[in-house]
Amino acid sequence: MTISFSQQIFNRVEPLWQSYLTHPFVKGIGDGTLDKAKFIHYMKQDYIYLIDYSRLFAIGASKANDLSTMTLFGELLHGTLSFEMDLHRQYAAKFGISAEELEATEPSATMTSYTSYMLSQASLGGVENTIAAVLACAWSYNYIGNALAENPASKEHEFYGDWVNTYSSSEFTELVNKCIQLIDKIGETASPEAKKKLEDIVVNTSYYEYMFWDMAEKLSMWDVPVTV
Repeated sequence: MTISFSQQIFNRVEPLWQSYLTHPFVKGIGDGTLDKAKFIHYMKQDYIYLIDYSRLFAIGASKANDLSTMTLFGELLHGTLSFEMDLHRQYAAKFGISAEELEATEPSATMTSYTSYMLSQASLGGVENTIAAVLACAWSYNYIGNALAENPASKEHEFYGDWVNTYSSSEFTELVNKCIQLIDKIGETASPEAKKKLEDIVVNTSYYEYMFWDMAEKLSMWDVPVTV
């Protein structure tokens, strides 16, 4: 039986995504033991990551070949700027960090490299490159959110419960499913060579996702701490 393109991609990245679930940062969110200093570092880096992530949706909308695809990227842009980034602003407020301070965050090496890679891949190809570039982030967050939500205590945690509930929510899941449907649609007509290139983008961004969790856990910025 022929499997869908998204299933083909998932079969390749699933071992890597499984490693997210055993990463100490993700486990700390799930069981509520994560050091809040690490979460603050993550939240600030992820906030400026989402700014560049939003640029990807704008690129996707501009390269869309039909109105439904353009609408999807518009929904993703709106959802990220409002729904997802608002979660970060709410968390920041608990620490007395303003939205302006979040936006002024200095990017880490990992954040810079990750978003630069996504933006370059989206710019080099058509709309298919853009959806491949955004897929791992959205899909793997939903994957993590759903896995953590299997433990009711994770959803009910007084601090990290909002994070788990956001990424396991029906609203977020619906947007992710639309992305999956789009990559499947693209896969129906793409050549084996083209599909391999798109799959590689998802794999590479999946590696970057692991690096992002690692950056947050280690509170890292740049490997060479030179002050200019």
